[in-house]
Amino acid sequence: MRMHLDLNTDSRRSALHRTARIACVGLLALLLTGSALATGQSSARSMAMGGAYLSLASGVDAARYNPANLGLSKYRQTGLEVIGFGVNISNNSISLGDYNRYTGAILTDADKRELLDKIPSDGLNLVADVEASAFSLSKGSFVLSVTGVGVADVNLSKDIVELLFNGNTFGQEIELTGSYSDAVAYVQTGLSYGRQIANIGQRRLAVGATVKYLRGFAVEEISELEGSVNTLETGFSGDARMVARTATGGSGFALDLGGTLEFSRDYTVGLCIKNFLSDISWSNNTEEHGYLFSFDTMTVDNMEDDYVVSEDYTEDIAGFSTKLPATMTIGVANVTGDLLWAVDWQQGFRTGAGSTTKPRLAAGLEWNKFSLLPLRTGFATGGNKGSTFSFGSGLRLAGFRLDVAAQTGSSVSPYSTQGLNFALATGFVF
Repeated sequence: MRMHLDLNTDSRRSALHRTARIACVGLLALLLTGSALATGQSSARSMAMGGAYLSLASGVDAARYNPANLGLSKYRQTGLEVIGFGVNISNNSISLGDYNRYTGAILTDADKRELLDKIPSDGLNLVADVEASAFSLSKGSFVLSVTGVGVADVNLSKDIVELLFNGNTFGQEIELTGSYSDAVAYVQTGLSYGRQIANIGQRRLAVGATVKYLRGFAVEEISELEGSVNTLETGFSGDARMVARTATGGSGFALDLGGTLEFSRDYTVGLCIKNFLSDISWSNNTEEHGYLFSFDTMTVDNMEDDYVVSEDYTEDIAGFSTKLPATMTIGVANVTGDLLWAVDWQQGFRTGAGSTTKPRLAAGLEWNKFSLLPLRTGFATGGNKGSTFSFGSGLRLAGFRLDVAAQTGSSVSPYSTQGLNFALATGFVF
């Protein structure tokens, strides 16, 4: 297939400039309000505490964060979670304040430079996490849960974003390398168990595991994306190649492993590796999609002559397997008194949907002076979500529990948020 371009008239150039301005505002809207399936935190208590929750999680939450906690009596519960829902859609550059400021405006060169300066050198990153608990039941050392999960991670190289804002200039090389897209959606049915294995004085050591059956709904991953475009004195030259795999059905498993040490009555430390083992075999509608283009010394004079050569294709392929990214979290918490605190450090082992190799540090507080209405706050930094403040509360009444949480950006102002982040959970503890 060949692509025909015609940019000879001033009116078409003006139309392109208008389109670019609209695209800039549209990009801001996508980053702040776009939706995609992805892993989120359906624990509102965890989100309110910045995600620092590994050594505090009990009952159904222990299955999500550290199943080893179920091996210690203080973390066991008999309970049912009726609703557990969390959304975290964020980017690493553009805040709600930026969106409000520039929506509907004609961007000046200074505006564009200010926005571009907010984007780190490795590109503009959009992460979407969504998690919805369909059923979670805890009984002593066991938890049974059914959860819908989706994960999406998209990265645009800074060159691409700068091209969108400013167009191309002489002598510029626009690199596609560094851009990627990865997304997966599935339902997991998990059985968690924890067991105490040592008791020395006040110290108690427990280990635990969560075994998950995965039913895959959809997957998309770009396996190849490379290329560049160069602006030359005599014209333009460039080539690019993108190859992606998709599927709409599969099944597999995953295994989480954890350990918890009750160091004293007041302090607990823990470690959990999520997706220590995992595999999803995709077998339904497995396809490969490719797009290639190239041109050499294209000019205004010859771009009418079908000078850009492009090709795209879709073909059936054999079934393939993917793995969920493994992440390790280490946490410590004060678990007694009116003021609880926790600190977690999380490390991913590869970059992909729901994971990054950049470490993330989180700290959280929960004040229980009024036991019916706990107050929570937290702060986290690092990873692929930037710095965030979080807040939340709950209601505890005769076995009924309701928790809500929201998250801002690098300050407590809601205008600093770089996405949509909230969680709600409700259920009963018998």
